[in-house]
Amino acid sequence: MGITISAVILLLIVVAILLRTGYLRFGPALAAALLGFFLASTGIAPTVNSTLSSIATALARLTA
Repeated sequence: MGITISAVILLLIVVAILLRTGYLRFGPALAAALLGFFLASTGIAPTVNSTLSSIATALARLTA
């Protein structure tokens, strides 16, 4: 749970910076957020979640 919240906060900061600098417009950002929201309710969500968890675990082992 802690990794998920950290990833959400990190991605939120990245999107906020991209919106403020003008590299990302509001429309495409909204479309990407809605895509992620609807993707979470499909059958691929557990695969994406396990892949991200594996990557986070690998990164944690590299930095430790």
